[in-house]
Amino acid sequence: MTTATNAPASANEPLLPLHRQSGFLSFLLSRLAAVFAMQIQAIVVAWQVYDITRDPMALAYVGLAQFLPMVLLLLPAGDVVDRFSRKRILQFSWGVQGLCSALLLTLSLNESHNVTGFYAVLALFGAARAFTGPALQSLLPNIVPRAQLASAIALNSSIMKIAVIAGPLLGGILYGIGSGSLAYSVCLGCFTIALVLLLPVPIRYAEAAKTLESTAVKRFTAGIRYIRYQPIILGAISLDLFAVLLGGVVALLPIYAQEVLHVGPEGLGALRSAIAVGALLMGLYLGMRGIKRRAGWVMFVAVAVFGVANLVFAFSTIFWVSLIAMFVAGAADMISVYVRMTLIQLATPDEMRGRVNAVNMLFIGSSNELGEFRAGSMAAWFGAVPAAIIGGVGTLAVVGAWIRLFPTLRRVDRFDDAR
Repeated sequence: MTTATNAPASANEPLLPLHRQSGFLSFLLSRLAAVFAMQIQAIVVAWQVYDITRDPMALAYVGLAQFLPMVLLLLPAGDVVDRFSRKRILQFSWGVQGLCSALLLTLSLNESHNVTGFYAVLALFGAARAFTGPALQSLLPNIVPRAQLASAIALNSSIMKIAVIAGPLLGGILYGIGSGSLAYSVCLGCFTIALVLLLPVPIRYAEAAKTLESTAVKRFTAGIRYIRYQPIILGAISLDLFAVLLGGVVALLPIYAQEVLHVGPEGLGALRSAIAVGALLMGLYLGMRGIKRRAGWVMFVAVAVFGVANLVFAFSTIFWVSLIAMFVAGAADMISVYVRMTLIQLATPDEMRGRVNAVNMLFIGSSNELGEFRAGSMAAWFGAVPAAIIGGVGTLAVVGAWIRLFPTLRRVDRFDDAR
């Protein structure tokens, strides 16, 4: 990893409030703009592709087109993040994602009904995301001091939910007003804002670069080797992977909105936003109060609640009941994310954060994108409702199995136990 232009802050330096840490606010706003763009784009692409094809498998391919290039590039991306400027890598990846918004805008303006073009752009988008995730997760500990990292993670995650709340709602409204072209124009503008706001962010807490492994293969796999011998981190990451892979219902929302709940794109946006509202409120609570004890059991309970909420959604034919279920699922998922990310950041040395976070993103990408493929393909085979029911039951089964398989994670009391 390249050394930071700013020397690391002294251990004796007075600890400023988090919002006054140099560059933190600008970093937060830049990421907010980028996430806003990604959320608008995600809902508009899904709706547009399904509107063109009326085929549930098309939604599965939307997830697969993004997942495949991301999974192929994540481990090399983690190595790049540990060797070069994390800030510049993030700027480049956001620039490529802005280009993808411009390409989707072109397809919409041409009123293309060939979804192959959409899949090709999504594949490029997935390739850029392979670098975005590890760079973002590794950059935050270089901006704020270690003592404030847990609070920064909670605040960062909760603030991002503003975009996750407003993005789907605005995406549905923009699509209803001007089809995809207007929405993609807004996405392009948001990525541009993100790039501008990231420019003045200083890197103050990066550690000195250390000698890396001699070969590319060893460098790429260092994160996997490290996690393999950290059962707490391995258990937390894999629990999230299989719970969301089996239980996620996000890919089914367009089908539920149109065919089960009988609402339009605005209703679809509301369902997506309900997940984010639950996560936002829970994130704000965690930022103020945090989790002091029994962190492992809290994570297991949160994932179980996530599965139950998705089961309620699966059976519901009433819009407001579905909204509440998505709200609860979002709040439970935020607890799981908070515990997992705090354990990873506190247990990982700075010179390996890129590669460890790349493996974490690989698991997250697998759970999200393959989860969408799982949900879409099962909806095509069995129907949307059975697919959602099977997923919720699968999540609860994973929680029970992981309690037995990872007793070390179950016994985690305070976050410092991860060290």
